[in-house]
Amino acid sequence: MPPDKPIPASSKPAPKSMTPRTRLGRGGESLAANWLEAHGYRIIARNWHCHYGELDLVATDADGSLIGVEVKTRRGTAMGAPEEAITPAKRRRLLTTLQLFVQGWMERQGQGAQTPEPAYRLDVVAIQLTPRGAIDEIRHYPNAITLDE
Repeated sequence: MPPDKPIPASSKPAPKSMTPRTRLGRGGESLAANWLEAHGYRIIARNWHCHYGELDLVATDADGSLIGVEVKTRRGTAMGAPEEAITPAKRRRLLTTLQLFVQGWMERQGQGAQTPEPAYRLDVVAIQLTPRGAIDEIRHYPNAITLDE
């Protein structure tokens, strides 16, 4: 598959009726994707998942790096900041999931074992909404989740 084509997510059909929490999450993912695209990123996959976990978004930047993006959305501040909701276990799952995505990406690009692995990282986009649902703030944390944690 040429690198400029989006990668299809290995996703199940969308549920017939989404819960308010799912709608909030999907809405946040759309806001994050639009924000990233407006800042020069190209979205190549949405809700990509494998047996180990899910990446909300996968993007590339101007340098061609692959970027897994975890999107956290909160309405109001009663439960804390959105980015605070990423547990250590979730961080480990995200890293493993991104590594599996990169392996598959290389296979789809026809890159052999001798080809160096592309640069990749995990970013977090936090979407803070007002209690009524208006955008309060969008925060982007490049390379927010690393192996060093």
